[in-house]
Amino acid sequence: MTRAENAPRKNVRKGNAPADEKFVRAECPRTVAEAPGFCLFFFFPRFSFFPGFRFSPFPFSQFFVFIRFDPESVNALKDIFTILAKDPRCEGRLGRVRTFRGEFDTPMFMPVGTKASVKALDPFDLKNLGAKIILSNTYHLMLRPGEELVRDLGGLHRFMGWDDPILTDSGGFQIFSLKDSTKIGEEGATFRSCYDGTSFSFSPERAIEVQNALGSDIMMCLDECLAYPAGRSEAEASAERTLRWAERSYEVWDENGPQILFGIAQGGFHHDLREKSARDIGSVGFPGHAAGGLALGEPKEMMLEAIEASFEGLPPDKPRYLMGLGTPLDILDGIRLGADMFDCVLPTRNARNGQFFTRRGKLNIANARHGTADLPPEEGCGCHTCRNFSRAYLRHLFRQREPLFMRLATIHNLHFYLTLVENARTALQNGDFLCYYSEFGDAYGRGET
Repeated sequence: MTRAENAPRKNVRKGNAPADEKFVRAECPRTVAEAPGFCLFFFFPRFSFFPGFRFSPFPFSQFFVFIRFDPESVNALKDIFTILAKDPRCEGRLGRVRTFRGEFDTPMFMPVGTKASVKALDPFDLKNLGAKIILSNTYHLMLRPGEELVRDLGGLHRFMGWDDPILTDSGGFQIFSLKDSTKIGEEGATFRSCYDGTSFSFSPERAIEVQNALGSDIMMCLDECLAYPAGRSEAEASAERTLRWAERSYEVWDENGPQILFGIAQGGFHHDLREKSARDIGSVGFPGHAAGGLALGEPKEMMLEAIEASFEGLPPDKPRYLMGLGTPLDILDGIRLGADMFDCVLPTRNARNGQFFTRRGKLNIANARHGTADLPPEEGCGCHTCRNFSRAYLRHLFRQREPLFMRLATIHNLHFYLTLVENARTALQNGDFLCYYSEFGDAYGRGET
């Protein structure tokens, strides 16, 4: 049952206090502005904070930390999204998302750090590339090293040395991709660990509990992701279950806390089911939403129709996240249709396999013609790799399986993706996104450099 006709409300759970009486222990790194007053203290010499927490000077502050939850700072983030500009000729929009660790402009691509690491890069590399938010995975971090360890070491940001926003996927896609060892029921999923075969139960409530412990800035509800193709009855049942799971997630989410929760629309590739799922999820009251179950092998035209159907149902004044999309052209299509946030493993995975993304298409460094080429992977590119290394050298590293190759190729590919959305933001600001879309598509379609 949805709340389409009523304003979103929250159940008051045992132990809950009003926002102006609730005090929360901070567990993630952040510099805190000073404010008068304190309410609670902990002996924890190496401690750091979420924004929204305040502390007061005290003679023994080197031994004790005094923390007060600041409801005014929290309530100011209930509306996390601002639309800064709209393109007059398509649905694309320039926006800004605010979180407790800072804000980022959209459209935005999020590098994927599934296991608390963007493969081959460190946080300094990501900062230099201009990444503003990264993605990690709840399922994998719950299994290894375990959310309790991450929590006890100060939260995911401190654990991995990244102080900008993090979005954590709930693990729904991993449950789907490991379906041979997974059983899905109304309460959630039972599955075996991909590492050691240990049996686990995973519910919507458990997904929020794990993400609370990780301390991510944007959490995702647990959803049921369908394989392609799926019949209408299966897609309808899955969308209804995803809605019930979303409502359960919403009930245990602390909307006055430092973490934002996104709901996920499903519905397979049936236009009316997609739109209905989006409207139902949109009525729950989440600050942001995602369209899931895409890029699973379906024809591109079908994928674009599913995106359009989802966006017809989702609230237009909240951020829209296309999960797992995808190729550079897919991302531009998503922006054209009104998407704001993207993630995909392609730039990092393809880099490790010797493939560079360029404005003229993909370049496979293993091809023999690059063996003597004293050229960068992409002429005119300003990334560290293209400014300093030749294709011949990179091919040598790749053939010798040198770890340096993975880092240099990943730097280029993420620079390419982040520049892609940066240029899209500029085009949206100028009202000529479709020109950028057409010019990029024409050049990219010419094939490998």
